[in-house]
Amino acid sequence: MLRAVTVEFDLLGAEFAARHGLHPTDVRALFNLLDAARAGIRATPGRLGEQLRLNSAGTTALVDRLERLGLVRRSRDTADRRRVLLEVEDKATKLGWAFFGPVIGEVVAAAEDFEAGELQTVRRFLTSVLESAGRARSV
Repeated sequence: MLRAVTVEFDLLGAEFAARHGLHPTDVRALFNLLDAARAGIRATPGRLGEQLRLNSAGTTALVDRLERLGLVRRSRDTADRRRVLLEVEDKATKLGWAFFGPVIGEVVAAAEDFEAGELQTVRRFLTSVLESAGRARSV
């Protein structure tokens, strides 16, 4: 079931990418940057490239493309002017919510049918799976 859910979400991401003239890596980059912002992590091109396993040239091309499309903005870190920070533009957030909002709503509604203990078990399972996949990926 986990594989089927993963494939389904991957197909959904690919459909979003196709509809908006993006590459699937562009979508993964946007997800990564949004996740970093939610976690309070200041995203840099270097961190993004590391997360997506891109070399510096590939990361630069990716960020250039997203910036050209008005989906990402580069800015200088006020604490260290040498460091470039990446932020997702409102345009990208609005596009994402327009497309993914309905499925997110359905997932949230489905979660409301579970008791707190059940959700805790699901969260623990998914955390373990995520950690396992991360270890396998770093080998």
